[in-house]
Amino acid sequence: MNFQLTEEHLAVQQAARDFAQNELLPGVIERDTEQKFPKDQIKKMGELGFMGMMVDPKYNGGGMDSISYVLAMEEISKIDASVSVCMSVNNSLVCWGLEKYGSEEQKEKYLKRLATGELIGAFCLSEPEAGSDATSQRTTAEDKGDYYLLNGTKNWITNGNSASVYIIIAQTDAAKKHKGINALIVEKGMPGFVVGKKEDKMGIRGSDTHSLMFTDVKVPKANRIGDDGFGFSFAMTTLNGGRIGIASQALGIAAGAYELALKYSKERKAFGKNLSEHQAIQFKLADMATKIDAARLLVHQAAWRKDQKQDFVKAAAMAKLFASQIAQEVTSEAVQIHGGYGYVKEYHVERLMRDAKITQIYEGTTEIQKMVISRELLK
Repeated sequence: MNFQLTEEHLAVQQAARDFAQNELLPGVIERDTEQKFPKDQIKKMGELGFMGMMVDPKYNGGGMDSISYVLAMEEISKIDASVSVCMSVNNSLVCWGLEKYGSEEQKEKYLKRLATGELIGAFCLSEPEAGSDATSQRTTAEDKGDYYLLNGTKNWITNGNSASVYIIIAQTDAAKKHKGINALIVEKGMPGFVVGKKEDKMGIRGSDTHSLMFTDVKVPKANRIGDDGFGFSFAMTTLNGGRIGIASQALGIAAGAYELALKYSKERKAFGKNLSEHQAIQFKLADMATKIDAARLLVHQAAWRKDQKQDFVKAAAMAKLFASQIAQEVTSEAVQIHGGYGYVKEYHVERLMRDAKITQIYEGTTEIQKMVISRELLK
């Protein structure tokens, strides 16, 4: 693995950093407080190519590698994790899944518009009684010949109300267990499809998280991704790549908090000298920087292995596990370094601390990452 970033990588990183500072930082506290979806910001991200970074240019994508993607995700997440989770779902789960496994018709109809941000996608796996356990789907897709009849409920769906294209994981034949699951493309506005209540969340409050209800929704067979029964494999493979995106989000949240704490420590005085001159603060900063660099290496390794078409399942789970843990630790220390100021919205670190927690939950909880890692180790 080459640790030196290319000129192209550095250019992507700088473009993402500039966008985050100029377009996301203004209004980020307001969006968090009011739970306001960053519609305008997402549109601009699409225009800049951040919503379909890894998609082949023939489908209007950027044709970039995974390293470019995680670099951009980190910079965006430093400022606004609500925006980066929308970016992550669209890139890692929806666009990647469609390009890898979708039909040419599906790519022409959906992927081209998703890659530019004209449309926003959502990945729908979790249910009221089935979080990351894809084998326990209660949502059903009954085979009716030339269409499926979709019934059920999905929970905790990122981009739930803002999306136009939804990938739904549903059970067609319960007797076949995981081999009876399908992945279906559902469009907003299909009869019987209702967007439920918006969740009032602790963190990533700018992203819209909703439950979705399906009552006798007719989904054409042409909207099934892959062969009959491919849905479970599709979901698991797609989630492996999604973990790299969330790991880079966690990394960015931690790095953003650290940068704020470092800056504050050089400006704030206590007992006659800057905080940064106190050894207790220096040790905190040293620990934070070390953990962030370790997480970044894990994230980049997972992305590199994916780009090299090597097995990246264990690497992605390790990156997601560790980066989400240090996001919690580093943001907490950033609040501590800020003291009382860290507890108020104006200084941003309290929001980053709230945002950090979700990275340990979605794309599989901490415990699930350990299950994935141990399974890979014991093969």
